[in-house]
Amino acid sequence: MTAQTTTSKNPWLVLMVFSLGLFMTLLDLTIVNIAIPSIVDDLKAPLDGILWMLNAYSLVYAVLLITSARLGDMFGPRALFVAGVGTFTVASFMSGLAQDPTQLIFARAAQGLGAALIAPQGLPMITSLFAPEKRGGVFAIFGILAGLAVVLGPTLGGLIVNNWGWRWIFYVNIPVGLALIAAAFTLVPDLRPGKSHRLDIPGVVLASAGLLLIVFGLIEGQRFEWGTVTAFITIPEIIAAGVILLVAFMLYERRVQDSEPLLPFAVFRNRNFTLMVFVLMAMGFAMLGVFLPITIYLQSVLGFDALTAGLTIAPMPLAMMVASGIVASQVQKIGPKPFLFAGLTLFTIALAYIAWTVSADGGRWALLPGFILMGIGMAGVWTPVYDLATRDLKPELAGTASGVLNTMSELGTVVASATIGAVLQNQLATSLTAEAVTYSKQLPTPFQQPFVDGFANAAKQGLEVGANQNGASLPLPPGLPQSVVDQLAQLGHAVFTHAFVDAMRPSMALPIAVVIVAALLSLAVKAPARVGVPRPAEQTALA
Repeated sequence: MTAQTTTSKNPWLVLMVFSLGLFMTLLDLTIVNIAIPSIVDDLKAPLDGILWMLNAYSLVYAVLLITSARLGDMFGPRALFVAGVGTFTVASFMSGLAQDPTQLIFARAAQGLGAALIAPQGLPMITSLFAPEKRGGVFAIFGILAGLAVVLGPTLGGLIVNNWGWRWIFYVNIPVGLALIAAAFTLVPDLRPGKSHRLDIPGVVLASAGLLLIVFGLIEGQRFEWGTVTAFITIPEIIAAGVILLVAFMLYERRVQDSEPLLPFAVFRNRNFTLMVFVLMAMGFAMLGVFLPITIYLQSVLGFDALTAGLTIAPMPLAMMVASGIVASQVQKIGPKPFLFAGLTLFTIALAYIAWTVSADGGRWALLPGFILMGIGMAGVWTPVYDLATRDLKPELAGTASGVLNTMSELGTVVASATIGAVLQNQLATSLTAEAVTYSKQLPTPFQQPFVDGFANAAKQGLEVGANQNGASLPLPPGLPQSVVDQLAQLGHAVFTHAFVDAMRPSMALPIAVVIVAALLSLAVKAPARVGVPRPAEQTALA
């Protein structure tokens, strides 16, 4: 990169601006998670609709990250960062105004576009402004801010939802976004590339279409009973078409490696980078795989309000923030590999503990050891993973590497949301029927079969898992005694809570398996080269 404007800016202030941009997107994501049951209740959204609300953001974000990194190479990181913050701010306003699930899905997709423009711009700046031996501490700052976002997300989100409603979780982004735009123009230099670049439009189209078909098939599979969607088109055919398009994308990218492809294979020649890509995918998969069912569990099964649910989760990111500082101070002395393996191992143990502990009549304190251990494990992952991925990369690959790393991490989230959502829906549909059969025996004979049928048909109608949902809508004939109505409501709630816990455990087994594989692969990491003197390319002004 060459500077087109003054380069006398303070690099730590530049880092602050990019970090706060990332912080805003992370905060919004965690706030939305804690508000899911309230959104379900207000907009009458089924579980697959909520999955689309999450995936509209994640899918757009994942597909456009590498493209955004290339645009940053073309027009400069600052320009793309400002465009991203502006887009994200406007989309947040539109999300707050949404009146039905469809409007919210489209607004969240626009937020994903804004976040995609923001995310890849920080890493090229870091590799230009900070010498390799300083980057561990810089990445620790990102880890601490990520932890802070996760802390504030559930707690601030719970406070906002309880007092002002879920719409204000989006409106809070507006003043933050405006302040960030002003700070970017004031504090961040306009660094531009020394050569022109092109966009790989066919690559974008193939990757986008393939991901869209796969995610659609996984999310909507339960609704269509994994069969026909319309005419002769079936869910398996849609998923297979998506896989074929992604294979075509990889074959096409192989052909255009000499002409600036969307996915440059050169970055994968570095063993550590390739391994860290999988680790980030695994962590993205695991994080969503845990917090999607946990958020619903705390509010819809245990009956916590949004603020209490947020405070229940808060020890996890607090532990991560405290441990991140310790890890960052030791990574450069001991090396990142031991911390990475230990972090992934602790994270796996924490997931298994939570999956084993959850119960329909559990309490908030039962999960506390798991959340604390999870936070410590995450601290052992985030700082080493970026250090290992970027330390030995050439500076000219920084922009591409940033896009690839962020894309693969978010792809893990997209795949997790679709896959785990599909498992959760399928298992919940099965468990609801089984639990309904068991609990129906406590009802008078005329109400037993309608009670079971109501839950058996819940999957076809769209499973709702809001804070005030009991898992099915049971048509009640007029004139029922109040005692019978109360009994139906009580048994309906019992059926839902026990069925959801039964469905939770197999859905959480998936992220546990994925993180175990990541931990084993981390053993193949090479010790990064120790660099005592910054390379000339990294001694740009700003240092």
